[in-house]
Amino acid sequence: MRFVSDQAFDKISFKETPLEKAEYEGCVFRSCDLSECDLSGVRFADCEFIACNLSLAKVMRTAFRDVKFRDCKMLGLRFDTCNGIGLSFTFGNCELAHSTFYKTKIKRTVFRDCRLNGCDFTECDVAESVFENCDLAGAAFENTNLEKADLRSAYNYSIDPETSRVKKAKFSQNGIAGLLDKYDIVIES
Repeated sequence: MRFVSDQAFDKISFKETPLEKAEYEGCVFRSCDLSECDLSGVRFADCEFIACNLSLAKVMRTAFRDVKFRDCKMLGLRFDTCNGIGLSFTFGNCELAHSTFYKTKIKRTVFRDCRLNGCDFTECDVAESVFENCDLAGAAFENTNLEKADLRSAYNYSIDPETSRVKKAKFSQNGIAGLLDKYDIVIES
């Protein structure tokens, strides 16, 4: 597999010219269209994706190691099919609706200003992760490890503390209703 390092890719549609199956290190992808592309087996280390569209990209055995996503559209990504070894990334102002993190181990992940509507975090380990100002409407949390996670500014979540681990997780007073949804009670301020 070819090794590509410290290169910038600007405004490229990889739908027209597929991204070469290679190992990318320290590369920056800016305003690129990778939607519906087959990124299976590609390795990304210390890379940055800025204002890219990765919606519905195939990421089977794709390695994301210390990768930053900023202002990206990433609808329906199957992170559960990625290479789990060293899987680590951060997300800033990203649209991740209907993406799947099922059974992934992504401790200390930072989600900042992201829309995570309908995401699947079932059996996921997001301990010590940060969900800063994130919309979690319809996100699934079942048997999820949220220990020491910070959800103080997250909103629209529904988490059952009886089926997920929430020890030492941080929630705001406004978000407590999201921990009581299953009881169908009315909480007034």
